[in-house]
Amino acid sequence: MSIASMFEDFLTNLRVDNADEISRRYETITCSLNKRFRNNDEKFRNRLQVGSYGRFTAIKGISDLDMLYIMPDSTRGNYWLHGQYKLLSEVKEAIQKRYSSTNIKVDRLVVCVTFTNFYIEVQPVFEQEDGSFLYPDTYCGGSWKKTDPRKEIQATKEFDNQIFRHLCKMVRAWKNKCGVVMGGLLIDTLVYNFLRDNRNYDGKSYSVYHLLSLKFFEFIAGLADQEYFLALGSNQRVKVTSKFQREAKKAYDLCLDAIESDEDHIAYKKWRKIYGYYFPAPARNIANESLSLPYSFENTEEFIERDFSVDIRYSLELDCIVTQNGYRPFFLRLFKGFLAANKDLEFNASNIDVPCPYILKWKVLNIGREAERKNCIRGQIFDDKGYKQIKEKTSFSGNHLVECYVIKDNVVVARQSIIVPIEIK
Repeated sequence: MSIASMFEDFLTNLRVDNADEISRRYETITCSLNKRFRNNDEKFRNRLQVGSYGRFTAIKGISDLDMLYIMPDSTRGNYWLHGQYKLLSEVKEAIQKRYSSTNIKVDRLVVCVTFTNFYIEVQPVFEQEDGSFLYPDTYCGGSWKKTDPRKEIQATKEFDNQIFRHLCKMVRAWKNKCGVVMGGLLIDTLVYNFLRDNRNYDGKSYSVYHLLSLKFFEFIAGLADQEYFLALGSNQRVKVTSKFQREAKKAYDLCLDAIESDEDHIAYKKWRKIYGYYFPAPARNIANESLSLPYSFENTEEFIERDFSVDIRYSLELDCIVTQNGYRPFFLRLFKGFLAANKDLEFNASNIDVPCPYILKWKVLNIGREAERKNCIRGQIFDDKGYKQIKEKTSFSGNHLVECYVIKDNVVVARQSIIVPIEIK
């Protein structure tokens, strides 16, 4: 398959597949608020879809949706002096009348409406003469803050619209695969900054997307650490909650390997290590494979994306303590080289910043010819037993994978993995 076909299929796989459901939820919420504050049942007016979905950079599995509801200016006096919480409470009450059994709560800045596999944060705002908006902040007695999403949406139109949107979506797939905590506005801002300095990609086809990937990861891997970036268009501060340069460098190296590979199946594997489940897998020639291997095996690997949406927004740390009788224990992340046989491995998930309650799941995948020969690929996803820990043992050679997932409200919101290199002599 050509590079162009490979990436075209990838972007097709990333399309939001529940857009109709999302639209119905937006319409119902808008109608509820128009009934409460304007005494009409309009479904589309007086609201603005913002965030990744509003900028058309969202991908399949999006769980965090944003909506501004534009309040009638005539009601401003009702909330202006210390009425921020009152406004959010009345917005909640209006939505609760329609969704009586749905979990709806007032947060500091928004009203959060939680559905089965996504939630919508509704932010009531007052429009200013310049097209910006003032929104309520209930912190420390209340205040009004400014946001300007229309300028952010307009800024996306400065480049080739397809290139901008596609690269934003590809970067989202990367952060979801590799567990990188990056908000949507930060991703879109970094893509904007990159394309602003690389206008040669305007108008280019899928056939350059491998080079586009390489150059983008090189760009963000080389960025200096900083607390925030200025958002595209609006120049509001976008906080950096977690460093991303190290993972970007890994992605850059994998891009190089994929581009330089002479074999299609190896290139596919490299791209899937970067972009994950939705990057197309190579077509398998089962007849040829069975002839070339002196054994058969069952591929039992499972993928978390088949059962849950993935939208990484939180972090966790995953480490492994290696022990063997007569030797001092050590951390796998500090070890260089291959592990020998008969070592005990203790994997621990820690520093999970996901609000409780949540579910923890694990996956242990054996990789390589010896795992295939012994028909022991494993790769099933299983529940944590309550200890945030699993124990394994080194047994046969290969680069094996252990991955941990944190699931909240049916969405994978944090994930990390460790490669376990084992060599039997």
